[in-house]
Amino acid sequence: MHPGAVRMSAHERPLHPPLTLDPESRAWLRELRGEPPIRDAAISRLHALLLREARHEVRRRTAALVHPSGQDLNDLAMQAADDAVVAILAKLDEFRGESRFTTWARRFATLEVPGKIRRRLGHARETPTARENWLPDHAGLGDPQRSAEASELALAIGRLIADKLTARQREVLLAMAIDEVPAQRLALRLQSTPGALYKTLHDARAKLRRELLQREGEGP
Repeated sequence: MHPGAVRMSAHERPLHPPLTLDPESRAWLRELRGEPPIRDAAISRLHALLLREARHEVRRRTAALVHPSGQDLNDLAMQAADDAVVAILAKLDEFRGESRFTTWARRFATLEVPGKIRRRLGHARETPTARENWLPDHAGLGDPQRSAEASELALAIGRLIADKLTARQREVLLAMAIDEVPAQRLALRLQSTPGALYKTLHDARAKLRRELLQREGEGP
């Protein structure tokens, strides 16, 4: 030991010394906390990463199930990725570097998927995100009763979108969920950011779910 060095006693040493982040993780955090357009580009890359993870997880979890369609499963993955981006942006300060940032982020998508699948298989009243889901003749699959139920649900959702969502929520929901406008392109059009649009989309879906559950509870 150097003569001038001070020996630290065992009880003075930190139990969990701070971790040194790997360069890639540091870059992710720096860019996600940065200013546009750097932050917007990082959010888009993060969403693409989470969408790939969510698609993989949806396919894995539904491999043994009879599911509606490939488009339907892609919608589940897109919803999971959207919600995962919102959650990650809100919890950036909680990332401690125990793993790479991308590994940590992918877990959010993985955790979002099961709930989406359960709601879809349980016929929960969830906002459709594919254009075909708005059309009663597609949803009924030849069953008159199911077709009538789908038609009634589509009309109810249309009324809720018109009456319960704000103008901003309505515009973002229809553009991103129905017309599939990329977040970066829509952000330029609305003079916003992808992160803000994903949050608006998340809030709009949550509001519709609450309204539909309340409507279902009131019954005829």
